[in-house]
Amino acid sequence: MTMYRFLVVIEIANGNYSVYSPDLPGCVATGKTRDQVARNMHAAIEMHVRGLLEDKLPVPPSRSFAEYVAVPA
Repeated sequence: MTMYRFLVVIEIANGNYSVYSPDLPGCVATGKTRDQVARNMHAAIEMHVRGLLEDKLPVPPSRSFAEYVAVPA
């Protein structure tokens, strides 16, 4: 079984959470909690990848990464 792995970015917006993946444009989700938004995004990515495969389109490679940068106050 092929496994795909994508970076997701979770943001807090107006008391709600939103999430997107830089490697899957248009694949987004929202939720009231961090856990809920993570579950919703997992389902959205599964559906997105399944749709690409069913349409015989390539699944984009995961190219994004994240890193924190610390600066003195």
